Amino acid sequence: MQGASLVGGGIIIVLTFFWRELILFAGVGFLIGGCDELAIDMIWLARATWRWLFIYSRHTRATADSLGPPLHPGLIVVFIAAWDEGDVIGAMLRHALSTFDHQQYRIYLGCYPNDPATLAAARAIADPRLRIVIGARAGPTTKADCLNTLWRALLADEAADGVRAKAVVLHDAEDVVHAAELRIFDTLIERFALVQLPVTPLPNPHSRWIAGHYCDEFAEAHGKVLVVREALGASIPAAGVGCAFSRDLIAQIAASKNGQPFDAASLTEDYELGLHVGNIGARGVLARLPSGTGLVQVTAHFPATLEAAVRQKSRWIIGIALAGYDRLGWEGGVAERWMRLRDRRALVAALLLCVGYLAIILTSVLAASHLALGSAMPRLTPLLRWLVALNAALLFWRLLVRAFFVWRGYGWREGLMSVPRTIVANVIAMMAARRALVRYAQMRRTGVAVWEKTAHYFPAGLAK
Repeated sequence: MQGASLVGGGIIIVLTFFWRELILFAGVGFLIGGCDELAIDMIWLARATWRWLFIYSRHTRATADSLGPPLHPGLIVVFIAAWDEGDVIGAMLRHALSTFDHQQYRIYLGCYPNDPATLAAARAIADPRLRIVIGARAGPTTKADCLNTLWRALLADEAADGVRAKAVVLHDAEDVVHAAELRIFDTLIERFALVQLPVTPLPNPHSRWIAGHYCDEFAEAHGKVLVVREALGASIPAAGVGCAFSRDLIAQIAASKNGQPFDAASLTEDYELGLHVGNIGARGVLARLPSGTGLVQVTAHFPATLEAAVRQKSRWIIGIALAGYDRLGWEGGVAERWMRLRDRRALVAALLLCVGYLAIILTSVLAASHLALGSAMPRLTPLLRWLVALNAALLFWRLLVRAFFVWRGYGWREGLMSVPRTIVANVIAMMAARRALVRYAQMRRTGVAVWEKTAHYFPAGLAK
């Protein structure tokens, strides 16, 4: 009996040691990350305060209607790469064609010869503004490869028609477009090489937790982080939807890449293209312009199941944090390097989350063990107590800031929901990081990037 007590006591001593070490490791990491987020928050707050006191007190806020017409109106082309999108592409195209408020535009839809469902849905739409382009290779390849096919089709049409496009807009097959977006692109593309609209995930009543966490993340990313990136002069990463590139910029990039502006080996070609804009000294802008009662923005349903969310997030991690590091390296000034470091921290953040949750589990185990033995729970050192207290304060601030941006975009109920949904987001981030490492190792071994897409949904109320 005494020996068993000694063994049990020894195990508790070892667990206590690891408990303190885990808290130290996670605590230092969380403190660095918390300070990083706090810096972004303070920059956004300072910018918002300055504009409220000294800009908007003297000038009326710009809107989609007050922006004014372009100096030289031109053809705006919309690229949509589609693989296995038969369920949504018809509704999306009909809605876009009936919604866009612009005099001169054309939609280029990229399809594959072995995707009859998508082709049938697209061919059922008889509209001269829709151009269906079928690639030479069977799908799926990558989205970038499909976009390159659309680029070649555009060049052929320009040569045949004698009409040169002004801007190239990217959209996905599930996007709900805004009527005013092409007018905004037509005007702002004369001043910027990249124009990005806010992207707003649609709330899903059947997936308040999985799909809902995208609402939280995009509300903060496109309401605060991209605003700060632009203010600091760092590159604006394109979201791949609701973004317009100068046609001349695309041609410039294509000329440096053997006529292929979109890198077919990339899983996040939109993100990379946005960073290339900054690399060549051009400017991008996040256009947050109200129209009527809301922002001009792109909305869409995001993955609603755990498996689909993990698949999508792992692709983002591969393309940005892993392959992005290999392909883009570190360029630019301090602000640009800071933003790229933030972009590539997903794996480290997932590791810290794993360690942090393990420390919480060990805390419960030790508390239960000492309660059973009738002994007191070991105390943390003063350094660790301060570290835990600081991180608790930063966490409270982080949750408050996120709730504010979610409240601003979705209302107070979703703002409150964003607090517990943080746990869901953390679980998805950890699972996605593990999957990304496995998939990236496979990509490095085979040298092949595959378009690993998720199932898409178009709002039933908008389908015609």
